[in-house]
Amino acid sequence: MTGDAVKAKNGSMVAYDGQMAFKKLSGGGEGIRGMVTRRLTGEQMVLMEVKGHGTCFFADRASEINLVNLHNDKLYVEASNLLATDAGLRTGTTFTGMRGATSGNGLFTTTIEGTGQAALMSDGPAVVLRVSPQYPLIVDPGAYIAHQGNVRQSFQSGVTFRTFMGEGGGEAFQVRFEGDGLVYVQPSERNTIGGDV
Repeated sequence: MTGDAVKAKNGSMVAYDGQMAFKKLSGGGEGIRGMVTRRLTGEQMVLMEVKGHGTCFFADRASEINLVNLHNDKLYVEASNLLATDAGLRTGTTFTGMRGATSGNGLFTTTIEGTGQAALMSDGPAVVLRVSPQYPLIVDPGAYIAHQGNVRQSFQSGVTFRTFMGEGGGEAFQVRFEGDGLVYVQPSERNTIGGDV
């Protein structure tokens, strides 16, 4: 950094050289309004601002780091998968519908808007999948990390009579993405409510 700043997951700094200042941000970097919104929605994210001159290294639980470039657009990301963003990017909270309920992360997710970079974490190297009008994409909610573009999501259930007989395939709930954009998934699954059915 050359006098600029980044927002990062609180406590994620592992080393730095040069001169750095660290400050905890309230409400996921969205101020008091953001703090109230996040408390009401249950979308937890504690960030710090790091400002200075030099190099700062961030990490969390040896997760893979995936850089996403934003060009005046919006990224939807699970708060637990967000490591850092350029300070100029705006963060917020949005309703995700049933996807959040099946993933066990709640009904809301974090948004990042503007131009800059966001560092996402994944359990293993993230896979970026294209969604187009001709080719919708079905994703396990436990593997979902983020998405961007003009994408609609809907919840679909694979629960059948066989599921209740113990003969299901273990994929009781999925999220269907349609439109035009990108979906980021990790090559492992979080424990989800759907995974217990």
